[in-house]
Amino acid sequence: MTGRATRARRDAVRAEHTAEEAEAAEVEALENEQIVVSVRVPASLAETLKARAAVEHIPTSALIRRILTRAVHDPELPVLTVDQVEEVARRIFRESA
Repeated sequence: MTGRATRARRDAVRAEHTAEEAEAAEVEALENEQIVVSVRVPASLAETLKARAAVEHIPTSALIRRILTRAVHDPELPVLTVDQVEEVARRIFRESA
């Protein structure tokens, strides 16, 4: 595959994944009573969460729900791997330079 074809395929997969995530969130909202929880976090954490969500092509709120769900249901699993944290830090550094 050429670079352009690879990018097009990757973009198509991402778009499909995003649509599936949105549909799953809608179904979840209909199935479960959901409430809004507001929490204050440091600006650096908010930016890190936004960057990670962008990398995964999902809304920040979906990422936060996933992280919280995993932390509550399986606290033994790490929420972020060292590699993920390092990648987010590198990306933030590049974008702020």
